[in-house]
Amino acid sequence: LPSNAAAGPPADLLMPATDKVPAELEPTGPLAEADSKKRLTVLVVDDDALILMSTALMGEDLGHKVMEVNSAKQALDILNNGEQVDLMITDFSMPKMNGAQLAEAAKKLRPSLPVLLATGYAELPQGADSGLPRIGKPYQQCQLAVAISAALENNAR
Repeated sequence: LPSNAAAGPPADLLMPATDKVPAELEPTGPLAEADSKKRLTVLVVDDDALILMSTALMGEDLGHKVMEVNSAKQALDILNNGEQVDLMITDFSMPKMNGAQLAEAAKKLRPSLPVLLATGYAELPQGADSGLPRIGKPYQQCQLAVAISAALENNAR
């Protein structure tokens, strides 16, 4: 250090001698369970660019291929074009067509498509409760992993 630099407390930096993760540091719980599941192609629909990007990054971090669109029309175009989609995650509150309406239209095109509804509402407006699995906004990656698994299980019934 230069003579005029203030020295802080000493710090130890530990670097692993191997790339093998010790068992006690292996992920557990929902993230580990999601990691062991099939990799999905997920269509994420949200008119809020920040939430869209955040959800897409979380999905990719979980190992899924993510397609991002910011409108129901774009989502329906993808489904109409026959692109591979294993799961759709859609915001509820969007202009022109809300997430429940989008889910209904998507189910007409692909009846077996699992749909996860993301919403910041504690309760959906009257008449909008579609019975779809939901995840409350804001959500973390582990919550998203659990909600994806629940949507897939719900759809399998």
